[in-house]
Amino acid sequence: MRRYLLPSLASASSLLPMAVWAADAAKPEQKLNMTAIIMFFCFVAVTLGITYWAANRTKTAKDFYAAGGGITGFQNGLAIAGDYMSAASFLGISSMVFLKGFDGLIYSIGWLVGWPVILFLMAEQLRNLGRYTFADIVSFRLSRIPIRTLSATGTLVTVIFYLIAQMVGAGQLIRTLFGLPYETAVMIVGALMILYVAFGGMLATTWVQIIKAVLLLSGATFIALFALNTVGFNLEVFFTKALAAMKSSALADHKKVMDANIDIFAPGALITDPVSAISLGMALMFGTAGLPHILMRFFTVANAKEARKSVFYATGFIGYFYILTFIIGFGAVLLVAPNNQYLDLAKGTLMGGNNMAAVHLAHATGGDLFLGFISAVAFATILAVVSGLTLAGASAVSHDIYANAMHGGNVDEAVEMRISKFAALGIGIIAIYLGIVFEKQNVAFLVGLAFAIAASINFPILILSIYWKNLTTKGAVVGGVLGLVTTVTMVVLSKTVWVDVLKNPAPLFPYKDPALFSMSIAFFSCWLFSKLDNSAQAQAERAAFDAQNVRCQTGIGAAGASGH
Repeated sequence: MRRYLLPSLASASSLLPMAVWAADAAKPEQKLNMTAIIMFFCFVAVTLGITYWAANRTKTAKDFYAAGGGITGFQNGLAIAGDYMSAASFLGISSMVFLKGFDGLIYSIGWLVGWPVILFLMAEQLRNLGRYTFADIVSFRLSRIPIRTLSATGTLVTVIFYLIAQMVGAGQLIRTLFGLPYETAVMIVGALMILYVAFGGMLATTWVQIIKAVLLLSGATFIALFALNTVGFNLEVFFTKALAAMKSSALADHKKVMDANIDIFAPGALITDPVSAISLGMALMFGTAGLPHILMRFFTVANAKEARKSVFYATGFIGYFYILTFIIGFGAVLLVAPNNQYLDLAKGTLMGGNNMAAVHLAHATGGDLFLGFISAVAFATILAVVSGLTLAGASAVSHDIYANAMHGGNVDEAVEMRISKFAALGIGIIAIYLGIVFEKQNVAFLVGLAFAIAASINFPILILSIYWKNLTTKGAVVGGVLGLVTTVTMVVLSKTVWVDVLKNPAPLFPYKDPALFSMSIAFFSCWLFSKLDNSAQAQAERAAFDAQNVRCQTGIGAAGASGH
């Protein structure tokens, strides 16, 4: 299983081919690329300079958590795209198209269609109701301590699971390209992300993400254009030759890698039953709308109008990027699959693992120089994502748990920022430790679990708190806890963990992605226990909805509001 992109959210989906790649790149399989090393150090030098600049401008909690609210809609849209377009998306979707053809679009479409939900249902409301984290919105009219504790728990669990896969992938990437020991590589990534977050806060993280987005979009564009140029930009010829190249590739003999008998332009190579398709789609769409490090970005702009602009621009950038990954995937089929220098025929894989399709295509179209650039971009991508995740986790600890749940919001800003920096340090150390511990494990399921948790805890209580008057604290807490428990239980009992990791003969839960079931349980529990709650507190929470809704939809009272 480690040699292949796994056909489920819990594997390739997530978006983290870096997670699967971690198992592929068990040892360095290529010579050191000096171009990649030079570009890597240039990127680190520039981002550290940005961190120093940002640190001198980060004086208040608003500066630290929300970049002072001074990011424009266009800048924030680009930063959101940079935060969202992980190396997983770049390497994973293109490799999924390379291996499964048409079905690779499932992930591109699933991740993209989550953005209209955010644009039309959440972006403006988040900016009008919140300050720094999505827990500000959920606790606006509900009881502070249980709701913020639950929201922070959902944030931290999502962040940690996501971080482990990113750290493992980053360590393997640096080891493979630069020849460093794995432990050293993981420590380098951890140290850099701690520096970005602890000293530069959201301002530094934002500009790291903007730079990464520009580099990734540029690199993906160049690869796609170079691949199309080989057929004179004729798409009909491009796809026809790709199909012929797949059938003639030496990898076509390895049916688990590339099956010359399948129609790569038809669905069914990856998802074969409707329940799995619906569950996977729900996880991709609503998991996106529940990712804490993405939701935080809406507090960095000045008002709701700029928040809407952010999502509009981000959707455009992300949609364009996913179109490119589709072209890159078929470009790899055309130019990489028939070329034995990129194949490890003894293992029936690409050199370095099957998630390397885009990297090999970069070499096939632009030589060592372009390969070095794309490799450095992949690393920059990981750094940007882990920085955003770390900041989201640190904010949950300092703002939600320490400042609000423990001290009722009556905490000096300087103390809160200090706690957040220590939290960033702690999360970084945990990520480094777990990244080393999980080095040889198949960690792909952790990414799928992170998205499923975001879809089953964060999204239900967030969307219901905004739009449903009858949601109560009891309903939100019970629904969120059951969402977390059922998600983790179903993933553990699925084939991804129960069979592939724990080596049991058969799974106890028949589907690899639990979102359809865990989300349903979460929403139903929120509804049921809210309707059954007739306490005085519940009545007061329902009565407070009208005032919340006015501010939510109009923004009246949002400027300078202290939150809850």
